Amino acid sequence: MDIKLIHSFISQSYWAENIPFDTLKLAIEHSLCFGIFMTDTKDGDHQHQVAFARVITDKATFAYLADVFVLAEHRGKGLSKRMMEAVMQHPELQGLRRFMLATKDAHQLYQQFGFTKSANPSSLMEKWNPNIYKLN
Repeated sequence: MDIKLIHSFISQSYWAENIPFDTLKLAIEHSLCFGIFMTDTKDGDHQHQVAFARVITDKATFAYLADVFVLAEHRGKGLSKRMMEAVMQHPELQGLRRFMLATKDAHQLYQQFGFTKSANPSSLMEKWNPNIYKLN
């Protein structure tokens, strides 16, 4: 994975703005990660990353999908759908009791893979600090 590219995108995202590089690196190291890479047409040997997703999971009962993105210049090519297919077919993510995610604007994508609004949102709780990465 191109951690510098991933950090460049995620640190400017609405969900993890200003996340420190070392924090994201640690999160990636402790997650099941997915990427889409394209071969550079000028140099057939060099591949560059154009999409990313990570799953936080115990690989038995629970998973949380996070940090999903496709670089702007590669959107509209079905890459997010291909990446989600890989995530959903991964052997270590089968038979889970609960698979969660949070999204502001990609509901239609995730609905194609069986994600729905929580059946019982009143049972969900969170401890949320949205400003944790912002400088004081």
